[in-house]
Amino acid sequence: ENLIVSQKTLTRDVSHELRSPLARMNVALELAKQKSQPEMENLLNRIENESFRLNEMISNILTLSKLESGTAEIVKNDINLTKLFKSVVEDSKFEADAKGKQVEILNSSNCKIYGNEQLLRSAIENVLRNAIRYTKDKVEVSLTNGGNTAKVTIRDYGQGIPEPELKQIFRPFHRVSEARDRKSGGIGLGLAITEQAVHVHNG
Repeated sequence: ENLIVSQKTLTRDVSHELRSPLARMNVALELAKQKSQPEMENLLNRIENESFRLNEMISNILTLSKLESGTAEIVKNDINLTKLFKSVVEDSKFEADAKGKQVEILNSSNCKIYGNEQLLRSAIENVLRNAIRYTKDKVEVSLTNGGNTAKVTIRDYGQGIPEPELKQIFRPFHRVSEARDRKSGGIGLGLAITEQAVHVHNG
C-alpha cells in the first residue's frame, strides 16, 4: 500500500513539474514558427502535435491523481444529461465517419442529474471513443432513465476484452495485450478517469 501511494505521489509530482518546461517549450515553438524557413514547417508542426499530446497526457494524469486522492474541487450543478449525451455522440460521429463507421442512438430518455458536466462528458467520451476505435462497423448508444438512476449504454461490435483483463482495464496505464503496440489506443488513462468520474457521481 505504501508503494502504491508513493508511486501515485511521484507520478503526480513529476507531471506537475513537467508543465513549466512544456509551457516554455510551446512559447519557444511559436517564436521558431514565426522565423522559420518553409522547409522547417513540417518539423515544427510535428513538434507542436507531440507537445499537445504530452500536455494532454499530463493534464489527464493530474486529473486522475486529484480524483483518486479526493483532493479535486468538484463543482456540481443541475445538468441536462440528455443534452450532454447527445452532444458527445454528435461530436463522436465526426471521428467515426472518418474511419468509415457509424454511431447510432437507440434511445435517449429525458434525464437530469446533479453533477459535474466536465467529468460526465469525459466519462462518456472516453468509453465511446474506445468503442469507435475497436468496433468493426458501428457503435450503438442509449440513455435510459430509471427513476433514481440514469444508465448510459455503449455497445461496440469488436473482438471484446479477454475475461482475465476485465478487472484490470480501469487501472491507470493498463492496456489490453492486443493493444500494447501504441498504434491502437491511447496510453491507458481514459478508463481510469472514467471510473473515478462515475464514482464521484455515486455510480
